[in-house]
Amino acid sequence: MSDRDTILHSIRESLRASSQATAVASTRSDAAGDPIPRTYRESSPRTLADRLALFEHRLRDYEAGITRAPASAIAAAIAQCLAARFISRLAVPRGLPDSWLPPGIHFEPADDLDPAALEAFPGVLTACTLAIAETGTIVLQSGPGQGPRRLSLVPDYHLCVVLDTQFVDTVPEAFAQLSATATLPTTFISGPSATSDIEMTRVRGVHGPRTLEVILVQHPVS
Repeated sequence: MSDRDTILHSIRESLRASSQATAVASTRSDAAGDPIPRTYRESSPRTLADRLALFEHRLRDYEAGITRAPASAIAAAIAQCLAARFISRLAVPRGLPDSWLPPGIHFEPADDLDPAALEAFPGVLTACTLAIAETGTIVLQSGPGQGPRRLSLVPDYHLCVVLDTQFVDTVPEAFAQLSATATLPTTFISGPSATSDIEMTRVRGVHGPRTLEVILVQHPVS
């Protein structure tokens, strides 16, 4: 054999041995019924005010915009955010509450549009399923008020309404709540789309919206 063949043969043998050892270990573990240890923290004692403050801090650290608004003024907050960006036309999913949509803006249902058509819009407005305070993450699932995944990935600007009743503290809490709808396409958003190359040059909008803005809705405390 050539040197190349010798090296490749050695790699194949090593991989085969490693695979066999893993299979044996897995079989032994299953046979013994050993549970996988789950020692990570699953919840925290934070109050709702603490959750909102931490979530807002995370979003600002991710360079996302955030506006707090009372539940009675969601439409006004949306209008304010869009006016600041001179946006008069927006893609929206089916199922958004009509009371959220301010006059003077053209909102076009976009669930059935393909990526090329969505790219013509300056942005999209959606609701969300959950928000995770610990990581500053917004969770979207395909459905009313949120639409298919492409709706929140293609447009350059994403305006998302997050209700204070949708907050959990930690990722394990989020997955526990999402278990009932686990078959739906799910997107986890932690700030605007961004990536860094090997020289640490930060580039936005590579695999999603270049700009994320969140309206954090607070209900009256009873």
